[in-house]
Amino acid sequence: MTDQPSRSSRPRASRSRKTPPSSTTLHGKAITQSIGLGPAGRVEELPLPDITERYSKIGPEAELARLDAAITRALRQIEKMRDRLVGLPEEGREEIATLLTVYERMLGPSRLTRQVRARINEDGLCAEAAVSDVSEALALQVLRTAEAMAGDHGAQEQDANFRLAGEFEEIGRRLIRNLTGVSYRAFSSLPPGSVLVAEQLRPADVAMIDPARIAAVVTEGGGGADHTAILLRALDIPAILAVPNLMAQVNEGDMLVVDGHLGTITLSPNETELRLAREAAQKEAKEKRAFGRLKKLPAQLQGGEPIELLANLELPAELPMLLRNGARGIGLLRSEFLFGERDDLPDEDGQTATYRSIIEGMDGRQVTIRVLDWGGEKGRACMRRLGLAEQVADGDNPALGLRGIRLLLRVPDVLETQFAAILRAAAPEEGNTAIGPVRILLPMVTSPDEVLEAREIYEKVARRLKRKQVPLPDVLPPLGIMVETPAAALTASTMAQHADFMALGTNDLTMYTLAVDRADSMVADRYSPLHPAVLQLIEATAEAALRTHRPISVCGEMASDPRVVALLIGFGLRSFSMNSASLPRVKRLIRTLKMEDCDHLRRQIMVETDPATIQSLIRDFAL
Repeated sequence: MTDQPSRSSRPRASRSRKTPPSSTTLHGKAITQSIGLGPAGRVEELPLPDITERYSKIGPEAELARLDAAITRALRQIEKMRDRLVGLPEEGREEIATLLTVYERMLGPSRLTRQVRARINEDGLCAEAAVSDVSEALALQVLRTAEAMAGDHGAQEQDANFRLAGEFEEIGRRLIRNLTGVSYRAFSSLPPGSVLVAEQLRPADVAMIDPARIAAVVTEGGGGADHTAILLRALDIPAILAVPNLMAQVNEGDMLVVDGHLGTITLSPNETELRLAREAAQKEAKEKRAFGRLKKLPAQLQGGEPIELLANLELPAELPMLLRNGARGIGLLRSEFLFGERDDLPDEDGQTATYRSIIEGMDGRQVTIRVLDWGGEKGRACMRRLGLAEQVADGDNPALGLRGIRLLLRVPDVLETQFAAILRAAAPEEGNTAIGPVRILLPMVTSPDEVLEAREIYEKVARRLKRKQVPLPDVLPPLGIMVETPAAALTASTMAQHADFMALGTNDLTMYTLAVDRADSMVADRYSPLHPAVLQLIEATAEAALRTHRPISVCGEMASDPRVVALLIGFGLRSFSMNSASLPRVKRLIRTLKMEDCDHLRRQIMVETDPATIQSLIRDFAL
């Protein structure tokens, strides 16, 4: 029972096939890069009832009792979902369990339930109207926050707000169904091997899906950043969301080929298309088994030179995927998720508990935590909501304004709290071997004085905790910098004298070097991390790190492309942090390379001046 819920290698035949006139091709947002095929199994839900009587006829006390009963029933439903998790893959089980915990907290003494009770008591609303008004208002509030985050700099926090809005809506729907008695839909009646077709698939639905029975998932609504997408990726089910007019075009039993590489659904494929799809699916299954074996093998070149492969972490819920794909640690933990879903600043204890859970979840592997990276367009609405309105400037060039470490040095209390929480979380506990090495990253550094000022605050916080006899690591975690501006790259040798390590943020470095916002469609075609100017800055930074014996890693999107990683190895780089889905393919190529291959590629590319030629050389490498 439930409320309703890097580019992969592709078989050449599947990629090049032409769709005959007899079939129809639908397009959507690919969530899982894999292929599934089978007959359509349509699942529809009864709509929520209209609330025609908004004001209570039985009084606040009785309405509150109805609300409490609906909450109790919702908690029982969530518990039943937990019971269903036993049969799911481990990574999917952990993902869904994390989300169910969020739902349970929302049903507790949260701002949602507090505001619902206030509307019943103070405005005389019935429970249904109060739940509907409050859940919609909270969802709208965070959606407006997400819409206010323009450009690439707000993408991560924007996604977090979209997810939070979905959580408010989900709990609102669940309570209204329980209050009105409208039934839920179930998936158990779908024949094995079906492609689940639905208008909308919500996160709670994923808990009811058996990956062994469902060949693929296709929906008319949804997107790549919401909880539904995250959970489907964790279950590794072929899935495409946001398919326009899906329900009007697909009937029960229609044969579908779901291509998660191209984001297409072939409706009523012919025999040739079916044969090619089956061959592609079989090849993928074989490749996944190979990736499973690859996870246990070291990331090293053919000559035995080790390469460190780490993963970026956006949300704690992504941790199982990271481990499943064989990450040796977290190269970039974005801490913004702690700040973007609140009405107040997260306190030291809360941050400590969150960091500690992630560090322990990595079971002794390295964790690099980047302190809050807000400013400019990124986090503007959230900063106002958190009482930092004075720090929000409305200049003509927000990306060149108060952001990253500049902002944190203006609000040192925020930075001190975060430093203290990380230090406490990194402290070993007796008998606990799950605490691995922790590092701290400073974002958007452009000058050595910023590093010096931040380090002064860092050491002051450590001394304060030590005086209070708070357990700390024997050696303070290293304090490093993001190199994501030309200023930091060009002065990398000087920066290395003040920073313990460096991390190349190639996304922002490309933007600031080329003066291009890739989210702006008017100039997005000018955005190229393989532009000679960007490559020269990366090479110069790598050389400075090697000269000064400072550890350096790459944590931008360049690290997700195996062929580009070969070039970066030629620059002398040996540590790469990427989205976890890219790890197996990057490792696979690395294990086929010789050091001279990488050096030859570097020499080829660094004499070129045309980005298109460089892209062609990269594309043809190691084919």
